[in-house]
Amino acid sequence: MRHCSRRAGRLSHDLRRARPVRGAPSMLPTTILALETALASSVTITIDVMAMANRICLAAGRPPAFDVRLVGSGAALFRPFLAVPEAQHERPELMIVPAQGFSKADCYRTRLAEPDAREGRELVAEAVRGGAHAASSCTGTLLLAATGLLDGRRATTAWWLAPAFRELFPAVELDTAELILSDGPLTTAGAAMAQMDLMVGLVARYAGAETAEACARRMVLDERRSQLPYMAIGLLAAASDSVARAAAWARPRLAEPIGVGDLALAAGLSARTFARRVSAATGLSPIRFLQQLRVERAIELIETTQLSFEEVAFRVGYAEPSTLRTLIRRGAGLGPRDLRARAQGRTRGRPRDPMEVNAAAPAP
Repeated sequence: MRHCSRRAGRLSHDLRRARPVRGAPSMLPTTILALETALASSVTITIDVMAMANRICLAAGRPPAFDVRLVGSGAALFRPFLAVPEAQHERPELMIVPAQGFSKADCYRTRLAEPDAREGRELVAEAVRGGAHAASSCTGTLLLAATGLLDGRRATTAWWLAPAFRELFPAVELDTAELILSDGPLTTAGAAMAQMDLMVGLVARYAGAETAEACARRMVLDERRSQLPYMAIGLLAAASDSVARAAAWARPRLAEPIGVGDLALAAGLSARTFARRVSAATGLSPIRFLQQLRVERAIELIETTQLSFEEVAFRVGYAEPSTLRTLIRRGAGLGPRDLRARAQGRTRGRPRDPMEVNAAAPAP
């Protein structure tokens, strides 16, 4: 705790020194909604990633990106985790709704009707009406959907939450196959460590691909390192609707001989404009971007199936398996056999998921 306090103190000092810089762009007014039942890990991840992004910006000689304020019935519980004095803005430009712990309630509908949840809904709706972008993950997407803002829009959420979500909000076009979905001023996320994934995407959107990559490399959990170089690229694509659209089109077609021109066409852009958008969102050329999509899928197949490596290579569009093996080792630091062995070891050593025991009471 003393170490954390010293680190927070250094960051607070650096931010105070950075704010008076003449001509520097202002920090993004960012509000985090936290109800009393909010999942502590989800809220603190949100705070930690933005603090890390601010520190990375400062180290690179740039002004910090995020000015953070907490609101909601549980805000006071999380203020001690802020590394700098809390922002005082009234109109956020970014509203974040982490997991709110609604799965602890007997009934989602009843919990969403409680006074603090209703107040939270109004805060989110007011922020979006005022021009803010709203982002949410896991059970927080229920609160975002309850505002009505997602009606007629595409959204994702945690896979185990999908049946209840569809029942409560049939007007939302739910697609749980996507890790992150942006539709207009709204972004939703759902998967393991969804809030970390969401925050990397938001850092990419508002602080740039380079800062997001640095955050991911410094903060992601050890057991995800095998996927980190590729997962981060997939998340960065969410910073641009057109790049995300091209990635979504490409993923089910990776075994086919698709090229950069096909991606640009799927995005509805000229090749030159598409190249600029990909570079701005991910820091990569379109060729490298497509390569990363193939490798990301290959790692997923290695870790979750028993397919031979030759079959994996074929399914992601590589006729020569040695080329894919080199790319995976270069990015992940492990070969295909080691990746599969580590994934299988995690599965064997992991306690049984409570989801498998009681599907009616999933963890948030």
